[in-house]
Amino acid sequence: MTTKTAKADFPWLIIAAGCLIAALTFGPRSAMGFFQLPMLADTGWDRTTFGLAMAIQNLCWGLGQPVFGAIADRFGTWRVLALSALLYAGGLYMMAVADAPTLLYLGGGVLVGLGVAAGSFGIILAAFARNVAPEDRSFAFGLGTAAGSAGMFLFAPITQGLISTVGWSDALVYLAIAMLVVPVFAAVLRGNAQSGTQSQSEIDQTVKEALREAFSHNSFLLLTAGFFVCGFQVAFITAHFPAYIGDIGVAANYAVIGIALIGFFNIIGSLAAGVIGQRHSKPMFLVGLYVSRSIAVTLFLLLPQSATSVIVFSIVMGLLWLSTVPPTNALVAIMFGTRHLGMLGGIVFFSHQVGSFLGVWLGGYLYDLFGTYDPVWWLGVALGLFAAIVHWPIREQAVPRDVPVPAE
Repeated sequence: MTTKTAKADFPWLIIAAGCLIAALTFGPRSAMGFFQLPMLADTGWDRTTFGLAMAIQNLCWGLGQPVFGAIADRFGTWRVLALSALLYAGGLYMMAVADAPTLLYLGGGVLVGLGVAAGSFGIILAAFARNVAPEDRSFAFGLGTAAGSAGMFLFAPITQGLISTVGWSDALVYLAIAMLVVPVFAAVLRGNAQSGTQSQSEIDQTVKEALREAFSHNSFLLLTAGFFVCGFQVAFITAHFPAYIGDIGVAANYAVIGIALIGFFNIIGSLAAGVIGQRHSKPMFLVGLYVSRSIAVTLFLLLPQSATSVIVFSIVMGLLWLSTVPPTNALVAIMFGTRHLGMLGGIVFFSHQVGSFLGVWLGGYLYDLFGTYDPVWWLGVALGLFAAIVHWPIREQAVPRDVPVPAE
């Protein structure tokens, strides 16, 4: 009876709408790497230029995440997601018509970055957390993250197909139009931090109080530092893996296959992460994920590289790709509750995006400097080991608070 009631109370409509939005917002930005070579061939720009635009995109995503998270917590998720669609679509269109690096930086960098920030995991998972019981949150977060992975899987062949058929510029215009569907699905996610089913169990804190509490909590600081590494690793691969495939002499179509495989197996990895995080230590699970990433990259670089190794590497990285997201967001919810989860989760994610900025920018800069991506690959390996170390002492428990004693 209890199990049946729990299943009936699970907000499947909210979860489904959020998952569709996650797929739409994560899909195009994960396919940005496919635009690099055709865009540079037509414009004459170098890889540093494209890399800087994608780095700005990731930084603006990170800067916008806590701001949009706080706005969604206070004024409602739907408004923020509608704004996301407008920013995202505008940025993709400006990127399509850019005839100078400045427009590329503004459109593909600033506007797309802010659009993704307003419609990404932090906003959607916070809405999930407000409507899902604590014992089901990790599973719900896994579903949301898997949906983003599905977007990556679907948009890889769609984007490459559009580029091959209509060219990179028109392909960006079509993706911009697709983003305008987001507000329709977002209507289901109306409400703010005080309107979810879990709001009655949350303490009333001001933004200033929540920030002071978070930044004085060691586990939160360690979690934030560790998530930097996730951003560095995945953003570098997203932006530069298609070009790297060509550099090592593998046919270009394997870039599409590789990114699609990462997206597909990320669905499995994200769902598994949600289940594992629900049953086992989340900090120790994160330690294992980061160590596994470092091992996977090391083997990929040291063993003979071929079409087969690209496929195997893509499958392994797919399983590890966004598996960090469900346990990371679940830990923030465990530590501080859901009242300011959009903002606090956004702060952790900002660290992720600082790492993304450096991973994407260094990828282009060091390639132009040394003629190879190897220095950035090995830096990612070292950072993976660093992330494993900082996650080890994180404590999976609520921050101590003084609980008022009710009057008798």
